[in-house]
Amino acid sequence: MRSRSDSLEFALLGLLSQSPLHGYELRKRIGTIVGPFRALSFSVLYPQLRRMLEAGVIAESLVESTSRRSRIVYAITDKGAARFSDLTETVSPDTWEDEGFEIRFAFFSPTSSKNRVRILEGRHRRLKEKAEILRGELEKSPIGIDKYLEEWRRHSLESADREIAWLEDMIKTERK
Repeated sequence: MRSRSDSLEFALLGLLSQSPLHGYELRKRIGTIVGPFRALSFSVLYPQLRRMLEAGVIAESLVESTSRRSRIVYAITDKGAARFSDLTETVSPDTWEDEGFEIRFAFFSPTSSKNRVRILEGRHRRLKEKAEILRGELEKSPIGIDKYLEEWRRHSLESADREIAWLEDMIKTERK
């Protein structure tokens, strides 16, 4: 997932592989994946859906609604299902960075066990590196550093350590 657009395409294909959905429902479900503080705007969603329609990976249809307006419902095509399958089997550093990992983890079930382990191990390595950098920064604490910045670094290190322990459990479980 080199870009937000790639991550969004992956998430949309993943959601649509489960069932056809209209735009509002897609936005709501992506919100459950990325959390309430990173809301997806319709001005980002609909251009992405248009690109995916043009690429032939999704199709749209009008469905009558109880309101006065019809709704556009999006469904994955065979080409889209093949693309999603290819994407679930693609492992690169983007798949274990913060945003890429979050999206990938939301659709771990269709990913092969071998690739799930590779992604988890990549994330584990990345967080170990991050934790070491944070530890080093906390140890040397330059003179004049704001006490709140130091506290934020401490919090970030504790969060990384918790995720590292969780990843180790996930890797162990996945290897069984």
